[in-house]
Amino acid sequence: MTRTVLVSGAGIAGPALAYWLERRGVAVTVVESAAAPRPGGQTVDLRGAGRTVVERMGLMPAVRAACMDQEGLAYVDATGRHLAEMRVADLGGDGIVSEYEILRGDLSRILLGATTAEYLWGLRVTALDDGPDGVAVTFSDGGTRTFDLVVGADGPHSGIRRLAFGPEEEFVRPVGGYTAWFTAPDPVGLDGWYEMYNEPGRVASIRPDSTPGRAKAGLSFLSEPLEYDRRDLDAQRAIVAERMRGTGWVAPQLLAAMETADDFYLDLVAQVRMDRWTAGRVALVGDAGYAPCPLTGMGTSLALVGAYVLAGELGRHASHEAAFAAYEERMRPYVTQGQVLPPGGIRGYAPHTRAAIRNRIRTMKLMVSRPLRGLARRLFFTRAEAIDLPDYDEHPSATTTAPLRHR
Repeated sequence: MTRTVLVSGAGIAGPALAYWLERRGVAVTVVESAAAPRPGGQTVDLRGAGRTVVERMGLMPAVRAACMDQEGLAYVDATGRHLAEMRVADLGGDGIVSEYEILRGDLSRILLGATTAEYLWGLRVTALDDGPDGVAVTFSDGGTRTFDLVVGADGPHSGIRRLAFGPEEEFVRPVGGYTAWFTAPDPVGLDGWYEMYNEPGRVASIRPDSTPGRAKAGLSFLSEPLEYDRRDLDAQRAIVAERMRGTGWVAPQLLAAMETADDFYLDLVAQVRMDRWTAGRVALVGDAGYAPCPLTGMGTSLALVGAYVLAGELGRHASHEAAFAAYEERMRPYVTQGQVLPPGGIRGYAPHTRAAIRNRIRTMKLMVSRPLRGLARRLFFTRAEAIDLPDYDEHPSATTTAPLRHR
């Protein structure tokens, strides 16, 4: 009998998991709260073992075609003058800006197109009843279905995690700040550069968009956790406007663009830390179980690798208990390394004094100097490769290979 798996989340980890499960004869259903695939989004890095997973999927040609053409990262002063630069090639394509930078929506679109799973758009899971023979799932429209397994791939605010493991507060660890992301008119003519401007405790940044004349904007500030309604975007915009008021460079233009941006998103800079990612017949993958936070540049790689390993272990083992145990064992060291914050943590990204800002600029100049480039790459960026990925297709599958059930 064919295994049935419900995956919650159709971003990166969800479609990647669906792809690999389908390869192993699993009937996959993906539920997503959005009414349709989300286009655009911010730029994500594809590096290390995450890149290897995409290569094994045969999707690298499509990814390369969709990648952004970027020069690198530049710290700027209030006039826009580049104070320090890290070009993509300086650290072998694995620096702060990697060789493969792609809009999140474009990567998701490519992954979605590689699957034949059943997609339930505009729904979410509201209840789980985990029993000995399967998980009875209730959806937001009142419908119910039973699946052999359920996987939460629904991001750091995972509803599956809340239902199966407990409240968000038990697992989400604030790093010390907030970031708002949105699309804005390009105010400077970026010419491929990701430009970043610092004032104590605040960061304004812009990077290229796939559409000429537009930019992906970020406004960040140091802060303890704030109380606000995650559904009230106007209240969130007001918070950002208040915290960023008086910031120089092009921040006033970005704040003005923020008011009408239809993709505005504000979130706590945080990590998800858990002692286990599986319980009964429920598992978590990607940000739902181990979000590393954007400062690490590892979120996409962890999601892709986690999906590959979870599906591979389910294919290797006859029981989900053994597969889940192997998944946790193989992924734990990689996740632990992937969640290591860069030196200084969020205060390395948003220094809290002008002296610290000057020191950060000097540090980047040293990192890209020829004597230290190799050391910098080994110290800060090779963790993306720090996992021995099995070739699961070389081993007999324990999953029944009956035809997929398409509904």
